[in-house]
Amino acid sequence: MWRRRLPKSLNQNHGEGFVLDLKFIRQNPDAIRAAVIKKHVACDVDRILALDEEWRAHTQVVDELRSKQKSASKAIGKATPEERVALLEGQQAMKAELKAEEEKLGAQRRELDELLLTVPSIPDDDVPEGKDDADNVELRTWGTRREFDFELRDHIEIGEAQGWLDIETGARLAGSRNYVLRGDLSLLEGAVMRFALNLMVGKGFTAVSVPTLVRREPLEGTGYFPGGEDQTYQTDERDDLYLVGTSEVSVTALHAGETMAHTELPKRYVSLSSCYRREAGTYGKDTKGLYRVHQFLKVEQVVIDVADEPLSVEHHRAMLGYSEELLRLLELPYRVVNVCGGDLGGPHVQKFDIETWMPGRGGYGETHSASRFYEFQARRLKMRYRDAEGTVRFCHTLNNTVAASTRMLIAILENHQQADGTVVIPEPLRPYLDGREVIGKPIS
Repeated sequence: MWRRRLPKSLNQNHGEGFVLDLKFIRQNPDAIRAAVIKKHVACDVDRILALDEEWRAHTQVVDELRSKQKSASKAIGKATPEERVALLEGQQAMKAELKAEEEKLGAQRRELDELLLTVPSIPDDDVPEGKDDADNVELRTWGTRREFDFELRDHIEIGEAQGWLDIETGARLAGSRNYVLRGDLSLLEGAVMRFALNLMVGKGFTAVSVPTLVRREPLEGTGYFPGGEDQTYQTDERDDLYLVGTSEVSVTALHAGETMAHTELPKRYVSLSSCYRREAGTYGKDTKGLYRVHQFLKVEQVVIDVADEPLSVEHHRAMLGYSEELLRLLELPYRVVNVCGGDLGGPHVQKFDIETWMPGRGGYGETHSASRFYEFQARRLKMRYRDAEGTVRFCHTLNNTVAASTRMLIAILENHQQADGTVVIPEPLRPYLDGREVIGKPIS
């Protein structure tokens, strides 16, 4: 685990670029092809290489035409009036030819840039083979699944019986997969979020409040676009803004376009925000209750640091550990899985999911994801630092879920329910609920 065996050339910063550098792709096409296959993503590597060659050749043609036009302009300045007429006619024809070739060159570059946005990062050697989440590999488990000596209620039954969960009104207000939380369940949501935020601040993370309505550039920069448009809510043409599915987008992009000193790193941020997801393509799957909804709260951690792969691996391990610590403090059984190639996503080098035991589902449900990207996001965001030798390099980025509100509520209600329908509050959350140990009233 935590190994990456790649040629030395694959561990370097290669020039400038909005995406993986073209020089890198030219030198390592087989590694890119292997990544495409392992991640089950759509990327035409051969077309990229061919178009790159065409574009470079055409760039030389345009440069030569520009040089000829410049020489012709000088010649016109030295020509006699009689010679100038013919030279001007020739220059006009040259201008028209140059304009046509520049337009062709621009079209080639636009197509190339669009294709480059589909190039995935190289996954770690330890990423398992597989097509989807069914092929993720369990690494470890923690906690004992509770044996109930009474009839189990799921979170919907508990929430509705206590008057805490109102799905009907949520649907009337905003359509399916929306909800209203009332009374103690709303307070419990706030308690979980505040506890998660404070836990990370105590670990040395800086709390930030960021926009959840962003331009396209941060979504492209973090790797959500292209490919994630169908899961993202977009405003109308007047604003052309998007609601984020995670504050990772805004927080990671905080330093886009900057060149920081290496002494300023690492940047360790934690953010509590609303999150919005369309959940397109999941109709009929987890449609009841709070598991798969359009809006929720989430505490997210982001780390931006120097381009050091072993250090990034250390950050990754630590960030995953913080989420495990939170679940242990809340006495929620869980398992950690190593996400397979087909479930990984284009930008990720490696991802570990935490799945928490949800008795009402009779199984584990994903609650956390810890990801590392190396320079993938920073290159797209043009986020750099100057190292101790003065060399400008791209940063490394990582992110991880600390707590997502709705799925944490499912786990707490279902794991800590009592026979009479009340819910025992995990000890770390009690200070946020006026010291109460139990919420709810006995259900007849």
